Amino acid sequence: MVVCMKTTLNIDDTVMRRLREEAARRQTTMSALVEAGLRLVLADSGSDDSEPSLLAPLPSWQSGGHRVDISNREELYGVMEGE
Repeated sequence: MVVCMKTTLNIDDTVMRRLREEAARRQTTMSALVEAGLRLVLADSGSDDSEPSLLAPLPSWQSGGHRVDISNREELYGVMEGE
């Protein structure tokens, strides 16, 4: 026996608009998409919720240093214009 629960969620307007568009594109209901998304999130979380998932480190690089003091408008414009 399958039991469904009706509930109320607060969803950002932008997300709701995209959800509505995606449901129409897939010819399904918004509820079905939300449930599928929640199932994915809950499946990815695994059985041990005590440890947060580790994210890959952000990339880093050497920029070569600064070319101009950005608080100096004239110097900044000169560099931007190639002088």
